[in-house]
Amino acid sequence: MRDMQTRVLDYRIIIEPEKQGKKTVYNAYCPTLGVADWGNSVEAVLKSIKDGIELAIESLVEDGKEVPVDNLKKGIVTTAQVKAPAGAKLTFA
Repeated sequence: MRDMQTRVLDYRIIIEPEKQGKKTVYNAYCPTLGVADWGNSVEAVLKSIKDGIELAIESLVEDGKEVPVDNLKKGIVTTAQVKAPAGAKLTFA
């Protein structure tokens, strides 16, 4: 970023593991900005997506567009229990 005043923004990031052959990679997604990336570890993907988020914000600012921000106090993150047939072949990411 150019030499300018900055402020800190908080964004929700979803990180999920994914099996690729014998190894696990991690996919990260920032729904508010539509930024996604992957890495070989949680630390790597977190650093990478933060860089992507900063680039997305910088691009929006340079284009004179509004920067969407998360309202983390109003958002709801939850899980849901659902029924699946007893014989379903299940796999975990």
